[in-house]
Amino acid sequence: MTVQHKEFHGRVARLQTKHAAFSRGYTARVQSDGLIIVEPRRLRSRVSGRVFLLILTGFLIFKAFLMAAVGFSSYDERVNKLASGTMIEKLGAVLMQADPVSTWGAQKMGPILR
Repeated sequence: MTVQHKEFHGRVARLQTKHAAFSRGYTARVQSDGLIIVEPRRLRSRVSGRVFLLILTGFLIFKAFLMAAVGFSSYDERVNKLASGTMIEKLGAVLMQADPVSTWGAQKMGPILR
């Protein structure tokens, strides 16, 4: 009886998982032999690659602007001050470190800002 009870609960769990997937929407398609197949809709990420690339580009432009506005030496001092702070500040210091792309952008922006 216990084995049958476990099998029953396994079937119920599979049905609940299927029901949850179908509650988010479904699509139906007809195969070449006439069989109708109903499948749950796949979850798609709301952040596409293009949006991610746009955010990354904006972040690099922001860093270049900061480097050009405050100067390279002052910027490095501020990042070093962040690196000696709390764990979140250390993470910020890693993200805000000068990289070749931001440095190049700051060199191009510098004459425009001054």
